[in-house]
Amino acid sequence: MAAPPLRALRTPCFMAGFPRAAVASGAAAVTRRLADNRKGRPELLPAAGWFGRTGREDPTGRADAKGWGVVLRVVLLGTAASGGFPRWNCACVRCDAARDGKLPARGPECAAVTGNSRDWWLLNASPDIRAQLTAAPALWPGPRHTPVRGVLLTDAEPDHVAGLAVLRDTTRLKTYAAPPVLAALATARAGLDRHAPWEWADSLTEGGFVLAGGLVVTAHPVPGKPPAYVPGRSSDRRWVTVYRIEDLATGRVFVYAPRVSSWSALLENLVADADGVVLDGTHFAADETGDTGRHLPVSGPAGSLTALARHPGVRRIYTHLADSNPLLDPTSTARAQVSETGAEVLPDGTEFAL
Repeated sequence: MAAPPLRALRTPCFMAGFPRAAVASGAAAVTRRLADNRKGRPELLPAAGWFGRTGREDPTGRADAKGWGVVLRVVLLGTAASGGFPRWNCACVRCDAARDGKLPARGPECAAVTGNSRDWWLLNASPDIRAQLTAAPALWPGPRHTPVRGVLLTDAEPDHVAGLAVLRDTTRLKTYAAPPVLAALATARAGLDRHAPWEWADSLTEGGFVLAGGLVVTAHPVPGKPPAYVPGRSSDRRWVTVYRIEDLATGRVFVYAPRVSSWSALLENLVADADGVVLDGTHFAADETGDTGRHLPVSGPAGSLTALARHPGVRRIYTHLADSNPLLDPTSTARAQVSETGAEVLPDGTEFAL
């Protein structure tokens, strides 16, 4: 059965299908934050229909030359697949080229998103999260606080959850994940809670949830297997999640899908409704490695590049690139093929607005 179209969700309240209490609470929070921004800084408020940038409210109180305003912002903290690029134990041509400085190195896939430039939410927590946050000035801590409010996990893979241990000294951090992922992390959660009290929440809660900073999130399960460290077979089919993130202030929609195994009607509708999407680009070709079926290839008639071409008005970015992927080389034929369609492969640290 085809998934229902999502375009209807983009109503003036941006909240179709959400509990009225959540709508009121989220809208009130955004109104308060916009009012706070206006005090002494009228340039921070966007005009009607404005989606660009003006001034930026830095979480540390310092000025920012980039001049970001109240806008949906995304930072690509890492864009490589498991192990990063180059992999520590790999001597392939591309990994050697990266060690020699001929190709840009990349950290494990991870990103951050905000709706107000003050409250940031991590999308996965890679093992390199300390270095990735250090390389992103927008996420630097101030004298009394960090702008990182929590984490949205797409799955329980080690490269997506190992960074939680690095964040362990932060109090009141909120982490969202699907029920099987929360269950798989039970032991780790208990250990983290001994360092500082965290809040753990079901990302698949009915109606979605509202994040600090004026973001409305709905999580959508997609086919995927549990990580190798989970014992036995799991009958749960909710191990992998795609996030749809909407900015209440602007109505802009961002889809984060770093791990997908097939192009479904659900994914088609999510992308059609979005202004920007960051998508699984692990393998360029289906026969690139023996790891078939776990990741949707970029090329080929059933590949994601063909599907994304149906949405030229959406900003399309690939992430989670494996060391076998020719897209890692900016001079490759594969990179040229992707660029011709308008899709992008961006370096770590790239920051963009929708």
